[in-house]
Order: sequence, then structure tokens, then C-alpha cells
Amino acid sequence: MVYYSKQATDDLDEILKGLLMWRKHSLTREFCVNYISDIVDICDNLSTKRLHFNASYEIHKRYGKKVHKYFRNKSTTWYIIYDIDPNNNIFINKIISNYVTVS
Repeated sequence: MVYYSKQATDDLDEILKGLLMWRKHSLTREFCVNYISDIVDICDNLSTKRLHFNASYEIHKRYGKKVHKYFRNKSTTWYIIYDIDPNNNIFINKIISNYVTVS
């Protein structure tokens, strides 16, 4: 199973708001909702992954031990930060972009 923390659901809400209000390009509501849906689909399928990578950036380690990189396009990567319990349940703690992540 995959579970979302309040922080992760807040992150998805903030990403949606940011897309809807983005001034660089006008984006339709449908595009923005589909964008969030794509992120959720990636999250919901983490439990099917065979490999789970350890978080390496300090900012990621604050939120969880594992990280999945979702390459949205050539300039945007979403980091889904999570933990796994002994029953292989996934607990998504934070969703953060490469624009915030600094090595």
C-alpha cells in the first residue's frame, strides 16, 4: 500500500496552485490537473518497484530514507521522498522539485 502524509498532500496542492498561477506560460486547468495526476500515478506505483534508492541530499534525508526521481521533462525532476515499513508499505513524506533541491 501507498500512504500519503499531510505534508505530501499539501505539496501536491501547492504544486497545483503553482501551476495554475504560473506566469511564464498560461496553462489550462486540465493540463495542471493531469500534471498532478501523473505525479500521483508515479507515487501510487512505488510499491511495485523492485529497487528503492536511498536519499542522498541532506534536504531529502530530513523527510525520509528513500527517494524516487520522476523526470517530468528535460529541466524538471520531482523527488518523491518516502519511507518503507517492514510490511513494504510506502509512506510518502514529501514531494520536492529539483528547483528546491541543492547538493
